[in-house]
Amino acid sequence: MRRLLLPLLLALGCSAPVSAADRIVSLAPSLTEIVIDLGAQQQLVGVLDGGPRPAAVASLPSVGRYAQLEMETLLALQPDLILLWPGSISQSQRQQLQAFGIPMLVAEPHTLDTLADQFSEIGERIGRARQGHKLQQQFIKGLAALRSRYHRAQPVSVFYQVWDKPLYTLGGQQIVSDALRVCGARNVFADVSLPAPQVSIEAVLQRNPDVILASSGAQLDAWQRWSTITAVQRNQLWQVPDKGLERPSFQMLNATEQLCRVLAKAQ
Repeated sequence: MRRLLLPLLLALGCSAPVSAADRIVSLAPSLTEIVIDLGAQQQLVGVLDGGPRPAAVASLPSVGRYAQLEMETLLALQPDLILLWPGSISQSQRQQLQAFGIPMLVAEPHTLDTLADQFSEIGERIGRARQGHKLQQQFIKGLAALRSRYHRAQPVSVFYQVWDKPLYTLGGQQIVSDALRVCGARNVFADVSLPAPQVSIEAVLQRNPDVILASSGAQLDAWQRWSTITAVQRNQLWQVPDKGLERPSFQMLNATEQLCRVLAKAQ
């Protein structure tokens, strides 16, 4: 029936209907999680690895790792949709994929509201529109509750440390910065457009955060020598409660709630 209708639709000037993707390759762990959340893991035929895999896709073929896409392996899987986070592969490899003409959905949410929209968009592309809309609405409702509960008239200033040697943080367009805003806080490097800028100790001292967040106790202990920082004076040096903050999928709602609970203690 589809083959009979398509020529007629085109003759009438209508757009061709977009088929739901049956063979999906995900090029980011967060996007893999979203497909699983939509109940469509059986449509995944390959994934880009980046840490432990969810059990639902443990046996799927790998198409490489972060910044190391195995192009021949991907093409052999014959995907009809590629889910792409831009930072996961090089620009030249992205251009190669575009030249092959494989349909691609690029997802790089900079805010939690955009992430919510992404659930619906991906759902529509893979034949799970109802599930995508449901996830979107659940996420939006959860965000509204967090914003209401943790709002502060004067936001707490936060330095979010990604790495220590050299010292890296997150810029204002990174989705974690928006999670901080939801929790009544602000990233002290929100004015920086780079996603993960390298900064100096002097720059952190100058911006004098109320709170320092890092992934390990050792990273936090290193700040004790800088006694002029408000975060050190108030002993507000805390570990990031859930690294899922840096993996934008539905689980980020819970990770943001954990972050809010930690920051609620800040003076």
